[in-house]
Amino acid sequence: MGKDGPGRPAEVGTSLNEEKASLRRAVFYGRRQARKLPAIAHDLLAGLLPRVRATVPPDLTDFDSWELEIGFGGGEHLAARAAAHRDVGFLGAEPFLNGVSMLLQAIDRESLTNVRIWPEDARLLLDALPDASMSRIYLLFPDPWPKRRHEKRRFLQTEMLDVFARVLKSGGELRFASDHPDLMDWMLARADAHAAFTGGLVEAEAIGTRYERKNLARHPARYAAYRRF
Repeated sequence: MGKDGPGRPAEVGTSLNEEKASLRRAVFYGRRQARKLPAIAHDLLAGLLPRVRATVPPDLTDFDSWELEIGFGGGEHLAARAAAHRDVGFLGAEPFLNGVSMLLQAIDRESLTNVRIWPEDARLLLDALPDASMSRIYLLFPDPWPKRRHEKRRFLQTEMLDVFARVLKSGGELRFASDHPDLMDWMLARADAHAAFTGGLVEAEAIGTRYERKNLARHPARYAAYRRF
């Protein structure tokens, strides 16, 4: 994720160099890759990713309903929803290549044809989305940036809620979750104060990610759902 002020996404028909220049203008906080990628990951990144990579602006003509997950991690939640709802299109934004490669494996294994991946800063994709184009947006366990001086790096700023309000359909839903108490209070306060949304805490849902299985037994999470007016 980054901070305020990303460059505008490239328009359709612009050159690859122009798109790369636009991407360089976005400030990204976080890792692009951790452990060494296995051979199968390299094969999928080279072969499958170009076929499922989201365009900017994205092509949303294949499905009547679309959902977006920002920072999908290993892709378990996104892949499970895509497998259960094959008549819905799913956009996933995740710049961490290890996570992208895991979702690509699920796409290949489950023959998912309704998933598009944006392996860059999510703000660039959001900026290019048409108004009222998403039925749901997920922000699950984002980086808490716990130090006060880093709070501006948190993703769910009021300005980002403005963007979510623009791209969500009327009646569309924003769902977010965290096991970090301060971050969750921060996100709830901003969502509660935003004029375009109504909602609050909801019962825990079994998202089924590796992070959830590994950490949530020790760090209870809270889940929220807000509906766009």
